[in-house]
Amino acid sequence: MKAIILSEYGGVEKLELRDHPEPEAGAGEIKVRVASASINPIDWKLRSGKAKAIMPLTFPAILGRDAAGEVVAVGAGVTAFKVGDRVMGLVTGAYAELVVAPAEAWAKLADGLDVADAGALPLASLTGDQLVDASLGSAGGAGRTILVTGAVGAVGRVAVFVAKSRGAKVVAGVRSKQVEEAKKLGADGIVALDDDGSLDRLSVVDCIADTVGGETIAKLLPRVKPGGVIGSVVGEPAGAKARGLVVHAFLAHPNSQRLGELGAAVASGKLVIPIAKRFPLAEARAAQELAERGGVAKVLLIPG
Repeated sequence: MKAIILSEYGGVEKLELRDHPEPEAGAGEIKVRVASASINPIDWKLRSGKAKAIMPLTFPAILGRDAAGEVVAVGAGVTAFKVGDRVMGLVTGAYAELVVAPAEAWAKLADGLDVADAGALPLASLTGDQLVDASLGSAGGAGRTILVTGAVGAVGRVAVFVAKSRGAKVVAGVRSKQVEEAKKLGADGIVALDDDGSLDRLSVVDCIADTVGGETIAKLLPRVKPGGVIGSVVGEPAGAKARGLVVHAFLAHPNSQRLGELGAAVASGKLVIPIAKRFPLAEARAAQELAERGGVAKVLLIPG
């Protein structure tokens, strides 16, 4: 099969299209012909070596956490899927024509969900969902206010959608230039995180679902009530615990049921994850360059 191979840490020039042995489905696994895979920030952090302290690579490596496609083989003991099923999953090694992952990493596609677009969903949707879990906890959201930073990004959009579905009052935190786009999210309020005047008008919140980190979250810590919660996908914010805040920093994990439910929300139009551009697999360098420049929409790789 063809795959994008990374032989050492470095820039996008280290990504090379090569022939690579096909993976085989072992017990409890399924093998999928990839129709789409997406670019995520973890991809360029892994490629550059910035994330090697928490996720070291063994070379040669194939990047990519999102995949959607058609099942071409099932391993022993797998009963939830069959050859021909259309699926999406949170995997490793998705920058390839074929990928293998445990059955519990996959969900069947809802009717109406395009397999060529579904590769944009697994990591972003599960991260956004689990970010709300980390921020609101098991008590639900009724009567509580949550601020979602980076709300027009893929993870942020999912977090807004999930928090609203759990009854929380949601404030979408965005840049000033993104306010108009944020109005489409259905949040209860919007704050421009790069506008001190807008921040001054922000009322105290119960928790923050943070996708941004850095100086932005540092400015927001005083806006969280004493004993409030910070859920973060970008690490523990400095000074949060010193203020008496509870911090839940995490990495997303597979959840087949929730992935399927969120995919159904996308298929129905209730949840929208924009796609900026689709690239052939061979143009993975250009795809990563575009995604790394930043934006609110997903960048996809299309094998074949």
